Amino acid sequence: MSDWRPRAAGARVARARLLAELRGFFARRGVLEVETPVLGRGTVLDPAMESWHAQAGDGAGGCMEGWLQTSPEYPMKRLLADGAGDIYQIARVFRGGESGVRHNPEFSLLEWYRLGLDDRTLADEVVTLLQEVSAADPAWHAPDPEPRVVAYPDLLHEALGVDALNDDAARLQAVAAQRGLTVHGELDRDAWLDALVSLCVVPGFPPGRITILHDYPESQAILARRSRERPGCAARFEVYWGDLELANGYFELTDPAEFRRRREQDRARRRARGQPEPAADPFLDAALEAGLPDCAGVALGVDRLLMRLLGEDDIRRVIDFPWGCA
Repeated sequence: MSDWRPRAAGARVARARLLAELRGFFARRGVLEVETPVLGRGTVLDPAMESWHAQAGDGAGGCMEGWLQTSPEYPMKRLLADGAGDIYQIARVFRGGESGVRHNPEFSLLEWYRLGLDDRTLADEVVTLLQEVSAADPAWHAPDPEPRVVAYPDLLHEALGVDALNDDAARLQAVAAQRGLTVHGELDRDAWLDALVSLCVVPGFPPGRITILHDYPESQAILARRSRERPGCAARFEVYWGDLELANGYFELTDPAEFRRRREQDRARRRARGQPEPAADPFLDAALEAGLPDCAGVALGVDRLLMRLLGEDDIRRVIDFPWGCA
């Protein structure tokens, strides 16, 4: 092929520098770097994610099969239950159905867990990481110094007049139509909320500012505890730099029975939408039964962070081998 060259020569050195800065950030805080499998026997059932199924012969006439991981969350929680303490990982992960200027099906994800922190204090640590990393190179862009912190229901009400905890799908669809938003296919309530936030609200975030969005509806946070302050909400947060989502975090759920109940709700949603039902992770239940310590966890897109640091608006300019080139 004539077009064989890798695509991100201009970002190659910056990527190496960023990875070193991230490792330095956690080394200074005594957070242990770990590695977990890319291929697992089970995966998430979140209807918003599509996992990739992999198969191969086992050398004895049988078949081995598994799932490429959408994040290292489940095996990292097994490490936490085994007493690993504060841990982080820079992992390669895979999500189907995601390709474009802000998505690549294979990407780099920074995930970390901190014992004794809740969702609010971990969100503060994410902001500290962004500020420290962006200051490492004078050529890199830096966010505005003061982030905005706002609750999900308050933002929806302020921006669209929506009651995020009580409005039904028909009401949300009507609001979308008023805003000129056309969506093909049938959406449930959570899918309409996602569409309104991502297409009508987030594009209005100031370009240089970090926004921390917290207290998501419980139905959108299978692995987060219930909010202590807001009934109907969960202790989940997202961090945006301008209109680009960088991180998603939780005050982690530790109740195995509640996790199983929510997982079955996700399974039912997948079935109702006609989505495939991948195998559930067979180990996470046992790890939760053994006891997950009080902790908060967050996943941050490394490629997206590199986009912001370099002022790029296309993820393919910071990845040497984007989808279709490997």
